[in-house]
Amino acid sequence: MNRLASLPFAACLLAALPARAAVPDTAWPGYNNGLNSQRYSPLGQIDTANVAKLAKVCSLKLGDDGPFQSGPLAIGDTLYVTTSHTTVALSATDCTVRWRNVYTADELESWPVNRGVAYLDGKVFRGTPDARVIALDAKTGKELWRTKVGEPTKGESVPSAPVAWDGKVFLGMANGDFGTRGRMLALDANSGKQLWKFDTVAGGNEKNAESWKREASVATGGGATWSSYTIDTETGEVFIPVGNPSPALAPGYRPGANLYTDSLLVLDAKTGALKWYYQLIPNDRHDWDLGAAAALYTDATGRKIALAGNKDGFVYGIDRATHKLVFKQPITTIKNTDAPITPQGTLVCPGYVGGVEWNGPAYDASRKTAYVGSVDWCATYHSGEVTLADGRPDLGGVFEPVGKASGWVTALDGATGKQIWQYHADAPVVAGVTPTAGGIVLTGDINGNLLALDSGSGKLLLKTPVGGSMAGGVITYAVGGTQYVAFTSGNLSKFTFAGSTGTPTLVVYGVDQPARGDHEVEGLAAAAKVPVGQQVYARACVTCHGARGEGSVGPKLAGIAERMSADQIIAQIKKPKGSMPTLYPAMITTDEMAAVAKYVLEMK
Repeated sequence: MNRLASLPFAACLLAALPARAAVPDTAWPGYNNGLNSQRYSPLGQIDTANVAKLAKVCSLKLGDDGPFQSGPLAIGDTLYVTTSHTTVALSATDCTVRWRNVYTADELESWPVNRGVAYLDGKVFRGTPDARVIALDAKTGKELWRTKVGEPTKGESVPSAPVAWDGKVFLGMANGDFGTRGRMLALDANSGKQLWKFDTVAGGNEKNAESWKREASVATGGGATWSSYTIDTETGEVFIPVGNPSPALAPGYRPGANLYTDSLLVLDAKTGALKWYYQLIPNDRHDWDLGAAAALYTDATGRKIALAGNKDGFVYGIDRATHKLVFKQPITTIKNTDAPITPQGTLVCPGYVGGVEWNGPAYDASRKTAYVGSVDWCATYHSGEVTLADGRPDLGGVFEPVGKASGWVTALDGATGKQIWQYHADAPVVAGVTPTAGGIVLTGDINGNLLALDSGSGKLLLKTPVGGSMAGGVITYAVGGTQYVAFTSGNLSKFTFAGSTGTPTLVVYGVDQPARGDHEVEGLAAAAKVPVGQQVYARACVTCHGARGEGSVGPKLAGIAERMSADQIIAQIKKPKGSMPTLYPAMITTDEMAAVAKYVLEMK
């Protein structure tokens, strides 16, 4: 048979081949998908056989450079994603903008980070860097209400992705290192009215107040919540990951167990009453807060487990009936954890930005397996003096990263915590970890690689660069019978010391899908209430140098006028030395460099 004669037969044969089966439209309705925070997707159209064919369908540059750790939501055919100052609704299949709400702060912002929205009954809810909570109409982006819940002048902000259920919005205060007292709130979803409050640092006549043996330390005790939360809808309980005590490196300043810091705190969702708690680290001295939401599941033995991943490099399995520890499994390098912290310095692993950060464990009930990403990075801790002041963080010492950071993705037996497999990533893994019915685990690393691993073996199936550091959500959903993967790319924060970090971008991938374009919105309009230099500092500098130049993972800038001129500061921005990231010209213009140099020189 000649070639031409065979063409009709080949065409008929190809036409007879079955197309990839359509799948039901499937949402991703919360930061961690369901209220139980398992992050598991029942979608299997993208699987071990075809995940290597994942390719970009579309993208949207969001126009608000800086920290980008948001977890997108998929509701119907619309994605919702936040930056520090914007909330955007876009098409889930072609990334075209449906609406964009730009938030202008009412007061000075303390920490410009946001991790996402909650959705309930046609509204989306988010926190703001100046300690407000706002509700927006999900169809139009129109602001419906705005409630002040904290004091930004004292360093308080609301970066966490709320959860919404039963007519309420649940979220808490962040920035405990500024010497504030943490608290958890429930607001009425229709009006924004506060329904209840619970102090995460026990004091006064409250239960467990005796765990703070120095009464004066209660008011500055920390206990922030800064990621997201979990709800057990059967028991009506809200599970809150509570951060470290303050000052972080000065346990002697705050003697006692310091409840409820470094704890999984469980409250009655209706009333805010204490139900129970499990403290992971009493009197923490390493800044090893519990930042990520716990995953709730029933293990292979029928036991109800709360799984918490912590910055100390361990994953904790806690029995929800007995409130006792079932297992504690290391997932990164552990070293010198019991060594005393001295002024001369003590090497400890993991360091203050090690272990599990703001995206916690996931759980695949079909495999009875948990998955978690982590950071492998040590630090040298130095003890020091405590000089607390309103709105200025004081750690009671200093720390500095040591060596090159890397990361892990670990699979654990859900009943015993025993390690099943572990994948060593080249860079920290702080992005969301998402197992699916297709037998794959999706996540990403800080170097800007989308990763897909075999759920059963940990074999790397896909590693592809996406153009920016991945530090937010990785989700999957289906629209029109087709499964998509969406994620955030382009984070500039304490985890991105070297190389290009990209600009905040929402990216959608698919298999065998046509490219539908890369889109971009305009940058933020200048806020009349805030000078340009202050805006730029909040956008690009605050995560490394502190809200008021007090220093963090980057050097102290307050008082820099004594050692540097404006021209020298501009030269450092143009050609950064050491671990400082490249900001110019992608993130900062020539005029903005001059404005931020002037602002920094005025810091005292």
